[in-house]
Amino acid sequence: MMPKDVPPLGVAAAAVPVLAVVALLAIARPPAVAWDAAKFQKPSDAALRQTLTPLQYEVTQQEGTEPAFRNAYSNNHDAGIYVDMVSGEPLFSSLNKYDSGTGWPSFTKPLVPENIRTKTDRGFFTQRTEVRSVHADSHLGHVFTDGPAPTGLRYCMNSAALRFIPVDKLSEEGYGEYLPLFRAAPASGK
Repeated sequence: MMPKDVPPLGVAAAAVPVLAVVALLAIARPPAVAWDAAKFQKPSDAALRQTLTPLQYEVTQQEGTEPAFRNAYSNNHDAGIYVDMVSGEPLFSSLNKYDSGTGWPSFTKPLVPENIRTKTDRGFFTQRTEVRSVHADSHLGHVFTDGPAPTGLRYCMNSAALRFIPVDKLSEEGYGEYLPLFRAAPASGK
């Protein structure tokens, strides 16, 4: 039983301490730091198994492939960039994304070519060109020569290997250097 001179805490009164903590966290939050290859160290396999979903781990670490048409970004038409799920290294831009009809996000070229490497993949009874991130060595997908102009390339990527950062979050997440690309680009209806 509560003493008569102490009013019961209502929802609004109980929320005050929570709101104060949230406000302090917002004030104390350090500014986003740009992605820095020199500071990146790939996490251990055990850490990756804990931080990635089973599908993300299978795709990035075991060269798996996610299901077509049932993935996060095949039908994403928002403006922004795609970064490596493991390292955060910038890989692709929505400005170079197009609908290939394959069910996976496809791009005509990388945003930062230095963050991409390719190697011959002789799996599935054929020879393909695998695409990997340079710093995290994540398997991303494959590149094919049946893409549209101007490159004729189709970088067919797994959404599970990527993290999308919308334009309005670029600065907040440490990728503000890419904002000018979107300010200069015409509106896209991809």
